Amino acid sequence: MKVAQTILGEKLFTLLMKYTFYGHFVAGEDQQKIIMKLTRAVLGDRLFIYLMKQTFYGHFVAGEDRIRIVPTLERLRSFGVKPILDYSVEEDLSQEEAEKREVEASVSSAGANLSEDSADSLPQYSVDKTFADRRYKVQSARTYFYLNEATCERNMETFLECLDAVKGATFGTGITAIKLTALGRPQLLLQVSEVIMQARRYMMDLAGSTGNILTHHKTIQDLERYLGNVSDKAEVKEFLKKVTSDKDGILHLFPWTGIINEDCQLSETFRVPDPVTGQMRRLISKIPPKEEEMFRNMIRRLNTIVKTAQDLDVRIMIDAEQTYFQPAISRITLEMMRKYNTEKAIVFNTYQCYLKDTYKEVCTDLEQAKRQNFYFGAKLVRGAYIEQERARAAALGYEDPTNPSFEATTEMYHKTLTECLRRIRILKDANMDPKKIAIMVASHNEDTVRFAIEKMQEIGIHPEDKVICFGQLLGMCDYITFPLGQAGYSAYKYIPYGPVNEVLPYLSRRAQENKGVLQKIKKEKRLLLSEITKRLAKGQLFYKPKGKYVPI
Repeated sequence: MKVAQTILGEKLFTLLMKYTFYGHFVAGEDQQKIIMKLTRAVLGDRLFIYLMKQTFYGHFVAGEDRIRIVPTLERLRSFGVKPILDYSVEEDLSQEEAEKREVEASVSSAGANLSEDSADSLPQYSVDKTFADRRYKVQSARTYFYLNEATCERNMETFLECLDAVKGATFGTGITAIKLTALGRPQLLLQVSEVIMQARRYMMDLAGSTGNILTHHKTIQDLERYLGNVSDKAEVKEFLKKVTSDKDGILHLFPWTGIINEDCQLSETFRVPDPVTGQMRRLISKIPPKEEEMFRNMIRRLNTIVKTAQDLDVRIMIDAEQTYFQPAISRITLEMMRKYNTEKAIVFNTYQCYLKDTYKEVCTDLEQAKRQNFYFGAKLVRGAYIEQERARAAALGYEDPTNPSFEATTEMYHKTLTECLRRIRILKDANMDPKKIAIMVASHNEDTVRFAIEKMQEIGIHPEDKVICFGQLLGMCDYITFPLGQAGYSAYKYIPYGPVNEVLPYLSRRAQENKGVLQKIKKEKRLLLSEITKRLAKGQLFYKPKGKYVPI
C-alpha cells in the first residue's frame, strides 16, 4: 500500500482503494453516505432517485431545475409565501481533499503572514489545517472550496441562472442567496478581513476608547493632532490628503468605496502612518500582482451578479460565513448596497446574532446607510457556525466571538431587531420612506417570530409597510410560515434546488441537522402527526392543497 501510494499519488491511490480493498471491506466515510450507498445498492439508481424524490429530497428540495421547481413555487404562492432560491449543488469532497484545497487557497504566494509585522498580526485571520474543512460541525450552510478561477466563473454563471429563475418563476417577488466564498480565493477575504480589523484598532487608538467608531465623531483635524510631530513629513502629508470624510465631516480612514472598484490595488491602499515615527506601514502584506488580479476578478463577478439583479428587479441576499471572512464580506456587501441600493433594497447583508458584536455592527452599518443615503437591507439569523467558531477560538488562542448561551443569542437577536424597528418608526414619523430599512426575520424560533410581530404592533409598523419579512427553510416550520403568509405578512421559504445526485452531499448534512432539530420541536411533530392522521382518515395521504392568497 505504501509503495502504491508513492507511485500513484494520494488522489489516484484513494480512488483505487475505494474501488478495491477499502471499497470491499468498508461501507463509507460517514454515517449518511453509508446509508445512501446501501440504499442505492439495494434499490438501484432509478428506484433510489425515485425514493429520494418521494421522501427526503422531495421534502427539503423544490426540484431539479428552474422548470421543475415551478409547481412548488406556485403552491407556496397560493398561500401567500414567496421563495428565496438557492442552487444547492455541493461537491462531495473528502475531509482530506477539503483541507488540502482550503490550505492551498488561504496562503499567499508571498508568504503566510497577512500583516507586514508578524508580531502585530491577528491569529483569527490565518488559516489553520485543523479547521480547514469548513463543513466541520456545520449542517445547514452550504460550503464552497476554492479550486481555481474557472470554478469561480462557473459559480457566477450559476448565480446568474438563479436570478433568471427568480425573475421568471416568482413574478419578481423572489430572492437569490449567494456566498462570496463561491466567487473568489479565500486568502483574499482573510487578508481584507484582517486589514479591516487592523484599521479599526488604529481608529480606536485615535479615539482613545472602544465602541462604535462612528459615534466618536472624529474629524481629519483630530487625526492631524493624533499624528502630532510627524504630521509635517512628506508621506504623512500625502496620506492626510487622501483621507476622506462624510458630509458631517466625520473621518473615514480609507476610501472604502474603492474596495469594489475593479482597479483597486489592495497593497497600496491600506497604509497608515505610525504616530511615533511617521513611517508609513501597511496594514496588509504586499500582494503579488496575480493575487491582486484574483481580487479584482472576485469583485467583477459580484458586480456582474448585483448589476444583473438590479436590471431584473430582483433581490440578493449575501450569506454570512465564518468570522475570519465576515469583516471582508460585510464591508464588500455594504459597499454594494451603497452602489446599487439607491432606489430600493436590492442587496441584503446577513447578520449572525450568536456573535457578541452583532448589535454594534448593525448599528454602525445603519448609521453609514443613513449618512451616505442608501437603502439598508439585512437578514437577521441566529447563525450556522457557532460550534466551529468556539472550537477554533479556543484552539488558536483568541477571544471567543460568540455569545455564551442560547438565551444571550436570543437577547442579541431581539435587541438588534428592536433597534431596526425603532429606526423604521423614526423614518415614518419624519414622513421619509420607511423602506430605507428592510429587514428579514429569518428564524425557526416561534418565540422570536412572535416577538417580532408584537414589536411591530407596539411600534406601529404594519405588514403593508413592506419593511419586515419572515423566512424559514423549505420543509421546516410550515406551521409558522404559512399562517404568516395567510395573515398578510411578507413570508418566505428558503428553497434549495438542483439534481438529486448533486444535492445529496447537502442533504446528508441536513439529515444530521434535522435529527437534532426534531428532538426539540415537540409542537411541530404533534401537528404533523395530527395532519397525517386526518389525511389517512380522509384517504388524502398525498393531498397537496392550494390556497387563494396573494403574497404581500
